Amino acid sequence: MARSVDRRDGAPGSDDVIQIGIAVDIPEPWGARLTRRRIEAGDPQAVPAHVTLLGPTEIPVAALPAVEAHLASIAVAHLPFTLHLRGTGTFRPVTQVVFVAVAAGISECELLAAAIRSAPELHREARFPYHPHVTVAQDVAPEALDKAYEDLADFSAMFEVESFTLFSHSGQARWQPRRDFRLGG
Repeated sequence: MARSVDRRDGAPGSDDVIQIGIAVDIPEPWGARLTRRRIEAGDPQAVPAHVTLLGPTEIPVAALPAVEAHLASIAVAHLPFTLHLRGTGTFRPVTQVVFVAVAAGISECELLAAAIRSAPELHREARFPYHPHVTVAQDVAPEALDKAYEDLADFSAMFEVESFTLFSHSGQARWQPRRDFRLGG
């Protein structure tokens, strides 16, 4: 069984469903810098910097123990890996997003994301193919997107990913970390 840290400060949004997301947090000092850049762009969704493994997904509260068991088994089966963030990219004109690119660790993120989505409770139709990245500006004025793209063009960070985090959203408060899953057990 995976060693994990229980962080149950994210309460469910109702008695029967909960919204969850799963991500790799960007550690300091880079996380704060990327989060600050997103805030400066005027992004109304300026959440702490992360690489999404599973975007916002609504599940029955009763399914949460099975989902957590699924995530624990995935964590045990995947080893820690190096993530290298370098430079910027954009999804424009399809979506109004500028991001910091994942230069190394792409396949590890893809494998984790696919394994996470293999649970029936977490399978959902994706609008776009999975592409690991760190969003730094989204749905803001074109000038703000351009500035974020230019300001972080030379950005580089390399660190070990040793865990991923299950987040929950109450519908009232912001996303809250619920539980960390350590890779490799």
